[in-house]
Order: sequence, then structure tokens, then C-alpha cells
Amino acid sequence: MTTQALPSALAAIVDDFQALSEPERLQLLLEFSEGLPELPDRLKDHPELLEQVVECQSPLFLTIETDNGGGPVRLFFKAPAEAPTTRGFAGVLHEGLDGLSAGEILSVPDDMPELLGLTRAITPLRMRGMTAMLGRIKRKVAAASRVRG
Repeated sequence: MTTQALPSALAAIVDDFQALSEPERLQLLLEFSEGLPELPDRLKDHPELLEQVVECQSPLFLTIETDNGGGPVRLFFKAPAEAPTTRGFAGVLHEGLDGLSAGEILSVPDDMPELLGLTRAITPLRMRGMTAMLGRIKRKVAAASRVRG
């Protein structure tokens, strides 16, 4: 699979990972973990609005917001600072998908996490968590699109 099937922001991130050696890829993932935005106050005070991704080894919660006109999808994540791998992948998804249309997000291949080249550096369980995060986002976007449509 190539990055041609990916939205441009996500494709650029995947290209950055693929250009690096494995140790450098882990460092880049840590940088994404540090760049994950904090939850806005309206969500911090309402944890019931977030959905846990139970497949992740660390407690990761996410939600999406869309307007009813089919505008951009906003992504929000809550992941503990002591879980840099989980936070890093949330950071990759946030930077690569936040602000895209529902159609663009739904077109991302389910196995996109494998393109980051981390399968030997990260345990299979963690890789499943990353794939589950993407799947959860896509299900929430699809559900929101059905409600609108």
C-alpha cells in the first residue's frame, strides 16, 4: 500500500516515518505524543462525552465533533502522559485527520498504522490499539454521517 490513498496531511506524516530508521521512528512517535493537544474545557468537565478505546493497553478516550452541514470533523483525545506510545499514535491521528471531511476520514485504509513502520519496534498488542483507535474514529464519523444524511 502506498500513501497515495491517504489524505495529504496523513500521507506527509507517513512519509516522514518511512524516511527514518526504526529508532528514529520511535523518537518521532514520542514527539507526536508531546504535541497532542489538551482537551478543551467543555470536554474536560464532561468525561461521559468521551468513548474509551478498550483495545488500547493504556486508558485512551476519544470523541469527534462535526457540524450538521457536513463540515470538518474535529478529533479530541485524552491519553495519559505516562503512555507515550498511545499518546503518540493519537497525536499522529489528530495531526493527520483533524479538520478533514467525513469522506476523507472514511477513505483512510484500516491498516494505515502499519505504514508507519513501527511493527517491529512496538508490540503487536500496541499496534492493535493503534488500529482500534482509527477504527473507532471511522465508526463515529460514519455514524455521525448517517445521522446527518
